Amino acid sequence: MFARKQLRKFGISDDAVRANVKAGRWQRVHRGVVALFSGPLPRAARIAAALLYGDLPAALSHRTAAQEWGWWPVDDGPIHITVPYGTSALPQAGVVVHRSRAFKKIVVSHDPPRTSRADTVIDLATAEPDEASAERTLLAVASANRVGADEIRTRLAARPAYRHRIVLDRAVRLLGEGITSMLETRYFLDVERAHGIPRARRQVPVNAFGRKLLEDCSYEATGVPLIVRLDGRAYHSDAETAFRDRRRDNFAELSGTARLVYGWQDVARTPCAVAREVMVVLRREGWQGPTMRCRKCLGP
Repeated sequence: MFARKQLRKFGISDDAVRANVKAGRWQRVHRGVVALFSGPLPRAARIAAALLYGDLPAALSHRTAAQEWGWWPVDDGPIHITVPYGTSALPQAGVVVHRSRAFKKIVVSHDPPRTSRADTVIDLATAEPDEASAERTLLAVASANRVGADEIRTRLAARPAYRHRIVLDRAVRLLGEGITSMLETRYFLDVERAHGIPRARRQVPVNAFGRKLLEDCSYEATGVPLIVRLDGRAYHSDAETAFRDRRRDNFAELSGTARLVYGWQDVARTPCAVAREVMVVLRREGWQGPTMRCRKCLGP
């Protein structure tokens, strides 16, 4: 995969390029970019062509960077690249071009070059059309792929001009408070916030029978001894995990703390039912704060 200006340096004229393309030996991929072979373009070739079209320096970003980091499955969609602000490259079929004034700060050394993990999260969030989607994307992608709040906060500070600033700053604070998985993100957004349930403290340490353990969500700050445990696994994968959970259950029972346990299907499929159960315990234990019905509760 070559840019035509590279081929000129090797003594291959534009007329020679046109002749080889016309003969079907080579193929034009993008304006000024030629594949020195015929037939389908594998993903590596499409990536190389997009970066060459960006007129280096250019880096993979957004959805494509997320795929290269291993967060999302690879697909046949367009290649997303980011180039320095002021570069003349325009979108082409198969290439989405983004521009950044902080280009040198957001790109990390990889082959091929790509945006950093934290900057990829930020790019995906700022590309969303509204604030709610931006917040959900940042929380979901960062928590699912263990991109830390401090890492994202540092990168946001280096990129002062970004969309959805208020909600993204808030989302980073939530990450710092202990949201550590996609399941916890969905519980916070679709159960707590959507229904007006008070925000729990997260990753709360407890000393159960001499072992330091963490509870996912604790409502003790509201005056209610309630623990909500979020278990994303379909089953216990090892004896140590099962032992730890029994210790936590027994400790909660002996200390008089109510506990509810939910998995991915509960929270993702029936968040309103989960919210109703949590509210039953909160009310039973004396919490009198206001709640609300979400869009799913209200129906079409």
